[in-house]
Amino acid sequence: MERLECQSELIKVDGKIYPCPLSLVMDLIGGKWKAVILYYLKNGDKRYNELRKEMPTVTERTLSIQLKQLEEDGIVFRKVEGEKPPIKVTYGLTNFGKTFSTVLDTITLLGNTIVSERGEFINR
Repeated sequence: MERLECQSELIKVDGKIYPCPLSLVMDLIGGKWKAVILYYLKNGDKRYNELRKEMPTVTERTLSIQLKQLEEDGIVFRKVEGEKPPIKVTYGLTNFGKTFSTVLDTITLLGNTIVSERGEFINR
């Protein structure tokens, strides 16, 4: 397999400088929760509480911060319906966010392989 290389020594996107494209992508979806949020939004929009149920170990504060960062980066959209409580807020992937699906599928496949070889699957 051919190794892909960065086309220059540095890259600049949205005012930030990165040493390579991988560091750019990891800045956008890296960390413990961002890719997980994208994974659960991959098949359709969800309300905040639906995401919380899918990810019971994430704190509300962390989920809110990560959603806000993903929204600021144009990966996730936030849709508010209604003007008076109860308002309905849903989150979903933007067109840009949907471009991460292949990467998420590959990471999921790798994770399943690692669990099969070194761990176990646990049902709630």
